[in-house]
Amino acid sequence: MARYTGAVCKLCRREGMKLFLKGERCYKDKCGFEKKPYAPGQHGQARKKLSDYGTQMREKQKVKRLYGVLEKQFRRYFDKATRMQGITGENLLQLLERRLDNIVYRAGFAGSRKEARQMVGHGHFLVDGKPVNIPSYLVKAGNVVSVCEKSRENTRIKECVDTAEGRGVSEWITLDKGAYKASVLRMPVRDDIGYEIQEHLIVELYSK
Repeated sequence: MARYTGAVCKLCRREGMKLFLKGERCYKDKCGFEKKPYAPGQHGQARKKLSDYGTQMREKQKVKRLYGVLEKQFRRYFDKATRMQGITGENLLQLLERRLDNIVYRAGFAGSRKEARQMVGHGHFLVDGKPVNIPSYLVKAGNVVSVCEKSRENTRIKECVDTAEGRGVSEWITLDKGAYKASVLRMPVRDDIGYEIQEHLIVELYSK
């Protein structure tokens, strides 16, 4: 499975915003973006005026990195979003939010989406009582994501659940800490995303 293995703090700096790729570290003073809030590299602090294409490309890269997907998979999400009813950009974000690894992160079972993806791949989670180890699995309204019985003693999962309320859980998901369960109340809407994303720029880029 292809995945990015480089330095992740550089990705936040390159996109000019926190992407919360390192879990708890992103909320502390040690955050690389807090120390150096400018693009990496020798000319990172120089002011650069982007072209329209460059602006659209940066927005696409930001969203890809935020959700941890690579180009080919991201393009498939976009193609699927264009076939759905509604606004294409919002459909795209909804599909990304519905990924199982994102639900695990949003519910507070993992400190970052990368960690959530690893946990899902290791078989720690059930969807409606059935084991699912595919991070890109798309959940639906009414689904219940729970931690496997044998994984509830996992130290890392317990730490994340204990701190989940402090970080906040998305309004379209409810967390039952005692039962290690997260229920998907409804499909996410644009206001649930919580990030500064201009999805129309991605639509413009792929529509050329």
